[in-house]
Amino acid sequence: MQRLFPALVGLIILLAVALSCVFIVRERDAALVFTLGEVRKTIKEPGLYFKLPPPFETVTFLDKRLQTIETKNPERIQTAEKKNLLIDSFVKWRIEDPRLFYVTFGANDRAAVERLQAQIRDALNASVNVRTVKAVISNERDAIMREIHSNVQGRAKPLGVEVVDVRLRRIDFVPEISESVFRRMEAERKQEANRLRAGGFADSERIRAQAEREREELLADAYAKSEAIRGDGDGQAAAIYAKAYGKNPEFYAFYKSLESYQAAFGKKNDTFVLSPKSEFFEFWSNEHGVLDK
Repeated sequence: MQRLFPALVGLIILLAVALSCVFIVRERDAALVFTLGEVRKTIKEPGLYFKLPPPFETVTFLDKRLQTIETKNPERIQTAEKKNLLIDSFVKWRIEDPRLFYVTFGANDRAAVERLQAQIRDALNASVNVRTVKAVISNERDAIMREIHSNVQGRAKPLGVEVVDVRLRRIDFVPEISESVFRRMEAERKQEANRLRAGGFADSERIRAQAEREREELLADAYAKSEAIRGDGDGQAAAIYAKAYGKNPEFYAFYKSLESYQAAFGKKNDTFVLSPKSEFFEFWSNEHGVLDK
């Protein structure tokens, strides 16, 4: 038993040394292998790796996952009009170069977050200070986010950090200017509404005038066609009358006289003072068996 005890102790020591020479890099981590305090190797790929036992080589792990920086309180940023806005933003970032990151911040993520927050604040000021309230709120919001992303990424890359995305989550007016801005926006909307209303009225007048002109053209065209049809009908009627008159002139004259009598004596009290021998009473004579002389 006394002989087995030293062997067991040696085995345990050997196992501990062997375990200290093995380390696992997880998918979410990057590893820095130090040799006597100096970075010898950077490992980004997950897997099982070997090293010398401490103190010859040691390993430090850094979280390479995508991380988010959210502002606890909105930043107070001034526009080109000297109006203050409250801007709430967030940033997505991760460690791109573990060696540079460690040299700059060590293993302290909090220091990296504070540095990035300061850079974001500077980039916000640079982009918003040269724009109006209207541009920041609506017209150029996407351009501002692109500018901030480009600015911060350029300053963060030498630190071993990649800025993936920057977003302006919320933009508010400070209380002291909210009312005046709202009144100005209301006046601008009213002005735009009046402009659109005037344009609509002008368009309606133009459309109405065009419709009236087309109506007159259609009526004139229809009247011309109706007159042409009526003239053609009158011509055909005259031809028919002439043909009928040619077949029996006496009957035609008698028929036309009856029409004249009907028109002349249309009312009960109509009175005419004419000689019975006048041409009007031609068919009332004994010669035609109608009236005695």
